[in-house]
Amino acid sequence: MTVFKKILRFKKIFSVPFKKLYAQLYPVDYARGLGVVMDGDVTIYGSSYYMFSSEPYLVSLSNNVFISVGVEFVCHDGSTLPFRKDYPKLELAGEINVGENVFIGKGATILHGVTIGSNSIIGACSVVTKDVPDNTIVGGIPAKFIKSTDDFLVKANEKSLEIGDLTGLDKVLAYKKIFNKK
Repeated sequence: MTVFKKILRFKKIFSVPFKKLYAQLYPVDYARGLGVVMDGDVTIYGSSYYMFSSEPYLVSLSNNVFISVGVEFVCHDGSTLPFRKDYPKLELAGEINVGENVFIGKGATILHGVTIGSNSIIGACSVVTKDVPDNTIVGGIPAKFIKSTDDFLVKANEKSLEIGDLTGLDKVLAYKKIFNKK
């Protein structure tokens, strides 16, 4: 290994903890710095360090997108690797596009070539292998249609705790009051 490569390796080893901290404290800025395209307000809960695979520049997020903890965007398909000795140019990859007003639940995986339509919800731990139409809720492995967001909103409004506008301590106190907790 050349001296130059050793220096680069040494630099990488010591920069990783700082990058992980930055991705935890400023997940949107970290993702944007990797090359994720963001058109409007995006909220990322938790760290974005492992969220975007080796091609973050192939991910486009529109306005009012909420991404929960542990979501992964995978823009490539490594299943071609064992066949590269016979097919050296074999490569599968694709863009991921997320429309406006989308929530992606905890631990979901979005695979290459997928477009998630506007006003959609992706269930927790789902694996999205195909496009999701506008106004749709999907979930499961692989993700399948559950219901329209219109149907969801009717039931959500019926069951609402009416505290969605609260934040911080005010919200904690409201939860404790509603659920009779001290």
